[in-house]
Amino acid sequence: MALSREKKEELVALYSSHLENSSAVVFTDYRGSTVSQINGLRTHLKESNTSYMVVKNRLLRLALASVGVTEELDELLEGPNAVAFVGEDIGRGVSALKEGLRDLDEIIEIKGGILEKNVLDATGAASLSELPTREEMLAKLLATIIAPATQIARVVNEPGASLARVVQAHADADADAQAEAA
Repeated sequence: MALSREKKEELVALYSSHLENSSAVVFTDYRGSTVSQINGLRTHLKESNTSYMVVKNRLLRLALASVGVTEELDELLEGPNAVAFVGEDIGRGVSALKEGLRDLDEIIEIKGGILEKNVLDATGAASLSELPTREEMLAKLLATIIAPATQIARVVNEPGASLARVVQAHADADADAQAEAA
């Protein structure tokens, strides 16, 4: 069934919108999968703010050009494609995609991806799942910020703690001396 010009323009606009709002894009070959498997994967990916859709290669190429992706995409845009548009948390989104694909017995395979207008091969796209999640990055940042304050507090408290240990040692020695005298 041929698409009307209006429908094609609508799809290019939809793809462009998804591309502009995505931190990363992962291309997959979905041959051999069923509609229910793809819908299940979509549902699984929603939790990680990642959308997944089957695309028309020619129209996606137009959308990619409109957002400034100019690298060679011939390998990625061969054959049937479904694309995961990953939200701001790349590590979480790609991890969810890999987890969802594992549930499909690797029927759907990662072909490659795009990160900041740079084209990635399959290995590079899959390795995006190794990036820390947003929560992990915030925890590391907080630990980095808090560490100097913790060290300062320890240094400030140390003289008082040392004095307390010395006083306690003298008190213990006096107690031992009185116990021996008695």
